[in-house]
Amino acid sequence: MSRIAERFEALAAKGRKALIPYIVAGDPEPGATVNLMHALVAAGADIIELGVPFSDPMAEGPVIQLAHERALEHGTSLSDAMAMVSEFRQQDADTPVLLMGYANPVERMGYANFADRASAAGVDALLTVDLPPEEVAAVNKELQRVGMDNIFLIAPTTPGERIQQIADSASGFLYYVSLKGVTGAGHLDSAEVAGRLAEIRACTNLPLAVGFGIKDADSARAVAGAADAVVVGSALVDAIAGQLAAGADLEQAKQQAQDLLGAIRSGIDSL
Repeated sequence: MSRIAERFEALAAKGRKALIPYIVAGDPEPGATVNLMHALVAAGADIIELGVPFSDPMAEGPVIQLAHERALEHGTSLSDAMAMVSEFRQQDADTPVLLMGYANPVERMGYANFADRASAAGVDALLTVDLPPEEVAAVNKELQRVGMDNIFLIAPTTPGERIQQIADSASGFLYYVSLKGVTGAGHLDSAEVAGRLAEIRACTNLPLAVGFGIKDADSARAVAGAADAVVVGSALVDAIAGQLAAGADLEQAKQQAQDLLGAIRSGIDSL
């Protein structure tokens, strides 16, 4: 059983929902990432979603696009992201970590090479925003060979037959995008989200995570009743960047991230 499956099983046994924070590897600087990952776990994170910097992050809103730009200014690469996970594993052997990014860097590295290196580093799963289920057989073969999960996104506009196709290709969990558009945009309709999750559950037994539009304890609580996990990205990245822009140092920015995530954790747990 993968670390992700074990984590969801343990949480379900306690009647709790998973909290999955997203940060970009190398933002605000490469030396801060591992320390921030540990801080997020201390604040209540159950799974870490680590973004791989990319030059054209088309699914991201302005906040995370800027995070990718900052990371790329430091030259942060897919290899660097895996090295950060390896360093994280020196102190934390239990918290699942998934890499979220775009297909090009993984394809350039080669699926077999990526799977071997990511698994050796302690990566538990891959989420590629722009790799459709029709083209996933080759990478799935390599990920399954090393026991890594492949996470897929499902959008509000995804038709039922395609949901089934995606679910059949996925493992670990499914990530429902609660809003149309890019990360950090729009207003969250929790009733609509609950209805869509019910449709997805008819196609799979995998846990369902909800992201895009989770900004605070209230929005997290609103979707946690129907979801198995809540993902927070833009609000967290923005909190860190805002602190630094206001003259805070890295330690103060980290504390701001912990405070926000702790509040979201409390909101979820108040169900």
